[in-house]
Amino acid sequence: MTTRRQWLKSALAAGAGLPISLTLANDLMAAPVSEAERLHGIGPFINGKMVRLHSNENPYGPSAKARKAIAEVVADGNRYAHEVARELRYTIAEKEGVSPEHVLMGCGSSELLCLAGMTTGLEGGAILSAFPTFSLLMTYAEKFDARWDKVDLDANMTHNLEAMASAVKQDTKMVFVVNPNNPTGTVLDTDALKSFCVEMAKRATVFVDEAYIEFLEQPEKKSMVQLVKQGHNVIVSRTFSKVYGLAGMRVGYLIGPPDVLKKMGEKQFWGNNNQAGLAAANASLTDHDFVAFTRKKNAEALNYFSNYLKSKKLPHAKSYANVVFFPAPIDGKTILEQTEKRGYLIRVWDYADKEWCRVSIGTLDEMKGFVKAFDEVVS
Repeated sequence: MTTRRQWLKSALAAGAGLPISLTLANDLMAAPVSEAERLHGIGPFINGKMVRLHSNENPYGPSAKARKAIAEVVADGNRYAHEVARELRYTIAEKEGVSPEHVLMGCGSSELLCLAGMTTGLEGGAILSAFPTFSLLMTYAEKFDARWDKVDLDANMTHNLEAMASAVKQDTKMVFVVNPNNPTGTVLDTDALKSFCVEMAKRATVFVDEAYIEFLEQPEKKSMVQLVKQGHNVIVSRTFSKVYGLAGMRVGYLIGPPDVLKKMGEKQFWGNNNQAGLAAANASLTDHDFVAFTRKKNAEALNYFSNYLKSKKLPHAKSYANVVFFPAPIDGKTILEQTEKRGYLIRVWDYADKEWCRVSIGTLDEMKGFVKAFDEVVS
């Protein structure tokens, strides 16, 4: 029997790089059902004035500079965004100290994670990751018959690098790491992660998702981009959706070996970035004041919520991002339904035979309101 991977591989070869058919594209670009099912069915698109503590968004963005850039580029909305995309790609390359060929732009990092998953799946084999983590790449790869090998987080709710290294098999094609991790917000020691990536890159492509790295102080010193520059088989993904507050503008990028990115880019849908998003991203990239402001406000609200959880004796790992992960004190479905009735959206995760709450960090006022609502629900 011909597998989906085999069929797609032949279809792509026959099409000589032409886009996949629209019907198939719509099917493949849909949100992974398995992930949605694990989240108890609370979706991100709910009308009304709900407080959104379920998607790890930045409640303060876009910045004033980004909004100004959006307003200025609206008049060019009748033009394709090729020049703007090229400008941003070159700006990113200069910032990261790599060539433009080391950069692949995407419609948010989500598109690029899907591209990596599809490319790996078409080649056959397995993807190894920690669990729980941001699973989009793996669930998408499974659509192309890839196998997803999972290694549980350690007792500190962070990646167990030693166990992951031991779990690499002969057919492991990619090792996936999210740092800081989602949903836990935990961060890996930079030197330990660097050593792990160098060793694993000898056996498979290492993909490091750094969606939340700008929440760290001196993120450039903790990024694995340095390994890309040294020539290792490592890919790093970044997004403008988190610290920069541009989740709805859909801009992300990869930094990696040019030959690997070229292979992925050949499967990418054409011209999917938009003028407004690219202009906002370009303005945000050097808006250091807004990044510092976001970090400060996030730290204040995170500290408040962490102290609340401690007062309720709800254990949780220290978060270095804009999200907190803790055991659900009562039935998860009840928490979701009752907090939603009170105007708050969160997520519930199934892990290690129990349910866990994942709460994004909003403004301080939003977190104070949520604490009041949460108390009412679980009391």
